[in-house]
Amino acid sequence: MEVWRLATDAYHPVHIHLSPFQVLSRNGGPPGPTDHGWKDTIDLRPKQYADVAIRFDDYVGRYLLHCHNLEHEDMAMMATFRTSR
Repeated sequence: MEVWRLATDAYHPVHIHLSPFQVLSRNGGPPGPTDHGWKDTIDLRPKQYADVAIRFDDYVGRYLLHCHNLEHEDMAMMATFRTSR
């Protein structure tokens, strides 16, 4: 299990493909009311960050991370990352 910090300067619904995650905290405080359970997308407001626990056990290789704002998807605001064992 890894802990990632997702941070943003503007509103972004951040979506991570293939691996659900759990929200551990928002801005150093407890998770919000809609953060409980397994997620594949988290809404981050301007200047907000969230710590999430995520695993990459099922697949070794490339994953995709992107924003679900339509204009950002159209501008190809996404990233790939690779996992290994």
